[in-house]
Amino acid sequence: MTEIHIFKDMQQMAEFTVLRWAEISKSEVENKGYFSVALSGGRTPETLYKKLSEKKEFPWEKTHVFMVDERFVPYESDENNYHMINTILLRHLNIPPKNIHPILTSDISPETSAQKYEADIISYCKAVRTRQPRFDLILLGIGEDGHTASLFPGTPALKETRNLAVSVCSTGPVTRERITITLPVINNAQNIFFMAEGVGKARVIKEVVEDRNNMLPAAKVRPCNGKLVFLLDQNAASLIPANMIKT
Repeated sequence: MTEIHIFKDMQQMAEFTVLRWAEISKSEVENKGYFSVALSGGRTPETLYKKLSEKKEFPWEKTHVFMVDERFVPYESDENNYHMINTILLRHLNIPPKNIHPILTSDISPETSAQKYEADIISYCKAVRTRQPRFDLILLGIGEDGHTASLFPGTPALKETRNLAVSVCSTGPVTRERITITLPVINNAQNIFFMAEGVGKARVIKEVVEDRNNMLPAAKVRPCNGKLVFLLDQNAASLIPANMIKT
């Protein structure tokens, strides 16, 4: 099931997403006692995180927060995704420390970081009595090259089927070691939200949504038994045919 929603700006997109978050988290807590979400870094979701930080009434004490990916940089770095998310969102909420699952990058190698994160996910699965991670919600971004999470075009991580998290070296003019969850984890989620803004994303959004260009990592995001939702501003959606937009 795929939905495409178009918004005039990030404020409107964030307000919509907060409402969806509220619906999903309330339903999951009522049904099974907890809500799990995996968050992405970057500038696009910052407005959303600021709005969520004000929602003290949400069931944060029963929420588990994971990371979609992380740059292999120290926590203190401005490029560290967890640093941004913790500063804007997590430290303002009543989430038990044991329910927050960062990707650790201090005093270890990228490979060890990925192994430790996978072990954390497996430990969580045992605690909630599931064989495989099935996050209730995953928030993803998309790069102009079609990457999502830290899954880049042409990299071995795209073919990973055994591991839940792997280290990867990003492509492009500036290479950076990263840790990311893998496609099987993403595609097993119950709800996957892509958030994108700006005219610079219009071409790749068209290739993913309309053309389904399987060379692009973002086009490989296809929930096995869940919902895929595209949240786009007007510029990012400018090349999508009107008949494909179902809100």
